[in-house]
Amino acid sequence: DRDQISIFPVSIDASIEKDNFVRVIDFFVNSLDIGSMGFRTDYGENGRPAYHPKDLLKLFIYGYLNRIRSSRTLEKECKRNIELMWLMKCLVPDHNTISNFRRDNPKAIKKVFKATVNIAKNFNLIGGILIAGDGTKLRAQNSKKNNYNQKKIDRHIAYIENKLSEYCKALEEADDDKKKEIRDKIDKHKEQKKKYQEIEKQLKETGEKQVSTSDPESRHLIIRGMITEVSYNVQSTVDGKNKIPINYDVTNVNDSNAMTDMVEQAIEIVENNTFDAVFDKGYHKAEQLDNCHKLGVETHVAIPKPASNAPDKSFNVSEFIYNKQTDTYTCPAGQTLRTNGNWYKKKSYRVKQYKTSYCNGCELKKRCTRSKSKRLIERHEFAEALERNKKALKEHPEIYKQRQSIVEHPFGTIKRQWGFNYIMTKKTKERANADVGLIFIAYNLKRIFNLIGFEKFTDFLKAIIKSLISTFFAIKTPYLAKYRSINVFFTIISNYKI
Repeated sequence: DRDQISIFPVSIDASIEKDNFVRVIDFFVNSLDIGSMGFRTDYGENGRPAYHPKDLLKLFIYGYLNRIRSSRTLEKECKRNIELMWLMKCLVPDHNTISNFRRDNPKAIKKVFKATVNIAKNFNLIGGILIAGDGTKLRAQNSKKNNYNQKKIDRHIAYIENKLSEYCKALEEADDDKKKEIRDKIDKHKEQKKKYQEIEKQLKETGEKQVSTSDPESRHLIIRGMITEVSYNVQSTVDGKNKIPINYDVTNVNDSNAMTDMVEQAIEIVENNTFDAVFDKGYHKAEQLDNCHKLGVETHVAIPKPASNAPDKSFNVSEFIYNKQTDTYTCPAGQTLRTNGNWYKKKSYRVKQYKTSYCNGCELKKRCTRSKSKRLIERHEFAEALERNKKALKEHPEIYKQRQSIVEHPFGTIKRQWGFNYIMTKKTKERANADVGLIFIAYNLKRIFNLIGFEKFTDFLKAIIKSLISTFFAIKTPYLAKYRSINVFFTIISNYKI
């Protein structure tokens, strides 16, 4: 009976199961040294007490784990969700406060993510033997309609000029009753033309190939095949042992130049450079491979199909044997191709060219090349890195085969199961990073929980909190409640480093 009064009131805590994941969130956030992470904790004493960042962080982690990212929905849930009432201690921040917290703390959120990685390392869940990198596109808060390149701007301006020409001609022939209507249309089109000219000016000043008006740093990117969206490209590095992401970044370009940075950060996180790194063909770039090899990391990066092949595949470039000592190539017909030693500049790299005078008299020429002159072989300045990567793929195919199962575990969960296939924030990549960071924090906490269980996880977090408590009593600060949170004690100790 909903109207029945209980003699023994039930507390909110008694309504939350002892092994409920919401308790893990509470322990996790209370174990963080929030002040050192960059969250603001030094609010003034005037005005209404501020919400402590720990409370807002708990709210967001809970929300993302339960597929709730909207600040308005989170505000509503604080009023009706008993788990959130317990977690938030019955606090109900308004949606602007909630939204501003996410917007203003992308760097601090990244440090919270790193804390989840450190927990995984503590439980030996990070192997540091095999890492996989990949990127996935998440739609931005910007429609295709509000994304412009020079071609699109030219098309719009040409259309407007054509319409203005028609209206001017119609104005000369129209009677007085119609002239006002036509002039209004002319004014409207002139305003539109001015708008496109402003966008064109922005395009030229920035040197970018495209401009997004709603979310300026988002870009029109290929999602798959011929399908395109205005998106951000989320780069993730995942450890192979338990499919735990160890790093992420949000970019607005393709994958080709991302690998070096991903590998460098992976070395720092796993604290070795002896791991194998697997990436798909989108990352296959000679200079990036060379950089990784210089770092001591063995790469297994899929090789794209060559842009062109010989008429007979037995005469493809891969069939020409390179001799390092003599710096020559031997063709399938047994002839030697030599270089003049000069480097020739391509778009972003240099090559040496190899050829032989024997081509013109060769009976196999039609099978070897479509060129009327000689067969020309070009050797990339980072050819050794390309060859080393190719050799690793050939000798250890079982390593590359693991790539998809490693990287698709987090991305599959995030996009398919949780439905997070778009970015919630807009205006900058930095804000997008905050949204993505909260997604990966939620994923890692859930993944660690599933691997080690409630008891081990919470015991570890309690030990960290105990250390914070010891630090607090050592400092003996007289500093008292300055936040709205009922849980004043954790508010106080959060200002001090362990």
